[in-house]
Amino acid sequence: MIRVVIAEDQKMLRGALTSLLKLEDDIEVVAEAADGLEAWDAIMKYQPDVCLLDIEMPSMSGLEIAEKLKKVKNMTRVIIVTTFARPGYLQKAIDAQVDGYLLKDEPIDFLIEAIRSVKRGERVLSTDLAAALFLKEVNPLTEREMDVLRLAKEGMTTREIVSTLFLTDGTVRNYLSSAIQKLEVTTRQQAIEKAKNNGWI
Repeated sequence: MIRVVIAEDQKMLRGALTSLLKLEDDIEVVAEAADGLEAWDAIMKYQPDVCLLDIEMPSMSGLEIAEKLKKVKNMTRVIIVTTFARPGYLQKAIDAQVDGYLLKDEPIDFLIEAIRSVKRGERVLSTDLAAALFLKEVNPLTEREMDVLRLAKEGMTTREIVSTLFLTDGTVRNYLSSAIQKLEVTTRQQAIEKAKNNGWI
């Protein structure tokens, strides 16, 4: 029996996945989670063979869970599911050594076979995602520019970023300005979105 934990913040999708997987004779859904912390607790409690993790969830992302599992040398196999074929996210998933990385619009049969494949120790990747790797943009940002954007993404004001990074007001503004320029956007929010979508922050 392949024991599975499903972590997905959309209730309807989570319920549908659970119902469909329960129809399989060799798969048992041992727990469901609506956010990253619930997912982590369920994985620690049930030690499943495979966990299906939505890439974007409240409290902890699927990728953050995958990285944590790798750090603690947990043997649970990880399949990341996502709506978007974002090269930056895919690169992060590869770096975290996830076992599967699937788009949500794959047929359910593909997902079921993916669960069986990763249980056998194989890696599974949606075809469209493999193509996305070749379209990956090179990150033009410096470490400091990424730090500033990361804190801005968390909702910090310029003044809060100044005190967190021990920089001057002008320096933080310069980093934001150069990041906006390099990313060829016009606002701080657009810079955050572009950097996030490419997996740079």
